[in-house]
Amino acid sequence: MTPAPSRAPWTDDEFDRWYGPWAARTPHDVAALLADYPGVWWVAGGWALQAFTGVERPHEDIDPATLRQDLPALRRHLAPRLHTWTAASGTLRPLRPDDAPDGPADDVLPEGCGQVWTRRDATSPWEFDILLSPGTPRTWVYKRDPGLTMPMADALWTADGVPYLQPEIQLLYKAQGLRPKDQRDFDATLPALDRGRRSWLADALARTLPGHPWLGAVS
Repeated sequence: MTPAPSRAPWTDDEFDRWYGPWAARTPHDVAALLADYPGVWWVAGGWALQAFTGVERPHEDIDPATLRQDLPALRRHLAPRLHTWTAASGTLRPLRPDDAPDGPADDVLPEGCGQVWTRRDATSPWEFDILLSPGTPRTWVYKRDPGLTMPMADALWTADGVPYLQPEIQLLYKAQGLRPKDQRDFDATLPALDRGRRSWLADALARTLPGHPWLGAVS
C-alpha cells in the first residue's frame, strides 16, 4: 500500500479520505480467493512474518504476491469477482478485463507499476494489494537485484495450506524502507531465525544495502 509521495507519512485517516479504506483480510481469505488460480502465489509482508514467528501485530492490509509474467492469468481469475486497478507512484487506474487481456505486464501496466489493487466495486473497500513479482515458477528473483535468486521451492514455505514468503527474504524487502513497523518486525523475527537464515540475510544485505544497521545483528 503506497500512497503518493509526500513530505510526511500519511496517517490512516488521510489515506482513507483520499484512497478509501481497506477491508480486514487474512491469509485464509487470500487462499480462498486464489484456491483455483493456476499460477504460483504466496502471502508476503507482515502477515508472512507473523505466520513464521507467531507474534501478532495490527495489519493495515494484506499483500498476496503472484508472478508478474502471469498477469494475464491473474486478470482472468479476478475478473468475475473483483475490479482490478494499477497502482504506481500514488496513481490508481482501472485495468478493465477487456483492456488487452492477454497483454504482458510491461505492455498494460504503467511504468514502475509492481502491484494491482482490487475491490468489488466503487462503493466497496479495497480487498487485496497484489504484488507482481519477477521470476518464474521455478525461480524467485529479488526485484531490486535480479542477480539475487533462489529456487522458488526454497523461497516459500506453507502453513495451514497457505504459502508464505520465507522470513529472511521478507526482512530483506523491509530493510529498504526501515519504517518503525519494519524495525519492530525485524526485532520480533530475528530470534526465530536459525544460522542459515541469518547468514543468507546478512549476505543479501551486504550485497544490496551495504552498511545497513541490521547487518551487525544478523552477522
